[in-house]
Amino acid sequence: MAWEMKSSLHITFSLPLILSILLGACASSSVDEGFLPTETPGIEISNPVEISVVTTDFPPLLVDFWKSIPANSNFGLVSAPSLSKELAAGNPPFLLDVREQAELKSDGYLDGAVNIPLRTLLKNLDKLPDPEDRIVIYCGSEHRGGFALMALKMLGYVNVRNMGDCRTAQEDAKLPIITGGMPEAPEVISAPTIVDRDLFNALDDFLSNLPEDYLAIEPKALASELINGSIFLLDVRMEAEREANGFIDGSVSIPFPEFLRKLDQLPSEKDVRIVVYGASGHRSSIVTMTLRLLGYSSAFNLSGGLNEWRAEGNEVTGLEDWEAVLSQFIIDLPSEQGYYSITAENLEAARAEAPVYLLDVRKPDEVASTGHIKGAVNIPIPDLLDNLDKLPARDQRIVVYCEPCYSGAMGAIALRSLGYTNVLNLDGGIGSWIKAGYSLEPGLPTPARILTPEPEVDETRLTLLDDYLTAMSEDVSTLTTGELQAMIESGEAPLILDVRDESNIPVGGAFEGAIYMPVNEIPNNLKSLPADPSSPIVIICGRGHCGAIAKMYLNFLGYIDVKILPED
Repeated sequence: MAWEMKSSLHITFSLPLILSILLGACASSSVDEGFLPTETPGIEISNPVEISVVTTDFPPLLVDFWKSIPANSNFGLVSAPSLSKELAAGNPPFLLDVREQAELKSDGYLDGAVNIPLRTLLKNLDKLPDPEDRIVIYCGSEHRGGFALMALKMLGYVNVRNMGDCRTAQEDAKLPIITGGMPEAPEVISAPTIVDRDLFNALDDFLSNLPEDYLAIEPKALASELINGSIFLLDVRMEAEREANGFIDGSVSIPFPEFLRKLDQLPSEKDVRIVVYGASGHRSSIVTMTLRLLGYSSAFNLSGGLNEWRAEGNEVTGLEDWEAVLSQFIIDLPSEQGYYSITAENLEAARAEAPVYLLDVRKPDEVASTGHIKGAVNIPIPDLLDNLDKLPARDQRIVVYCEPCYSGAMGAIALRSLGYTNVLNLDGGIGSWIKAGYSLEPGLPTPARILTPEPEVDETRLTLLDDYLTAMSEDVSTLTTGELQAMIESGEAPLILDVRDESNIPVGGAFEGAIYMPVNEIPNNLKSLPADPSSPIVIICGRGHCGAIAKMYLNFLGYIDVKILPED
């Protein structure tokens, strides 16, 4: 990537007050010549200016920095997909890779990136563009990128963002990774002037002297320390994140935007061991650096944040046990209410008595080709949970339908799990409606419109259910009787789970070796299921409603090869 020579820049801070605790990282307000950064071509270190140090509540520069990365800008974090769009638009930002050269050689680097290792970053400001230009930093996680972002922003670079993990960029956004070499050496493209030498020295001293671990602690090491030692554990996520995703037991919550207003909640002793964590490492790295600048000599960041902590199997407090919640939901399914289903005849009778919100979750082309039940609204199943504002209040009667009825069952269960108390699925789907002799309206129904404010639902459940419905295959993984018979004859018989009422199984309609188990009894009989979650399971059901519920439940338990045998 070619960059034109930039004009001379004066990185100037005219704020008259800098709190002594910020400069405490330099031991005193005077400059120790032994800690002056090594000058490099293009970086002019001007004569120190006289700074009046007055004790106030916060360092003004920290306050200004915090204001520059608000929540609505994702706290200065940019996602790999968002960066991918910027690169595709033809006006790329300056890509700054702050990893060590050995990491680039082994893992590759983003095409067009400039490599300046974090410890030498401030000694190479002349290799960066003007401070108004866009800069995106990345590293091997979000940790070092957070340090670099904070340092540059405090030195006046106003448009700096942290992307985080280079590997995530490739996995999530297919950004081009160059392997088998190194990028060209960075070139001098600007001539910055450092006016506030005390501030520059404090930041450069911090970055230059980072230890090998970059002040990060791995989840395994933290888990061991929490057992054997005393640690001040600081959670800087938002309260909604803490409620939705749980927290590490014993941690103190100070949400990131409130951190500077709640310094009084920190230990008074500056040598206390502090471990900061966020969701993935970005916000907590900034807080860790701030604590170090404020004199906390033993502050560290949890590598990978709570996401990595959970991924490694460590305990999280306050996190809803979704598996247990869903199991209880399945146990409580009322058989006398058809496990939350309704027949075509009963639906028609219900509509004659009171309004019913009819929700068609088929794809628009399916609806257009076959028609719809009069008065229905079409929201395809993958889009359902993104359109909750187009549904009525959560206590109103909703009947979901599809063809045959698998997606309808899953949609109904998802809505009930989110607090919709009066949702049923049309058993047998639109086919049962036609078979009962009822008519359809041709074409697509009137587009859905907003009916209610966006409801407050459990965000964790919403994410899990939305991901599931979105990823669900179009045929809901069905197979034919012939395919099942062939599997049995080949000696690769799956576990066959028959969730029909045994008294209604026609003569000759049973499969040898099948386990008979109503859907609401599955959670209490999990020992009957294969220990290997990759083992194939085939569910036999009458018209599909209970089969779809059973498949959904087993998928959430981790069984990845679950198919339904449709009714002939």
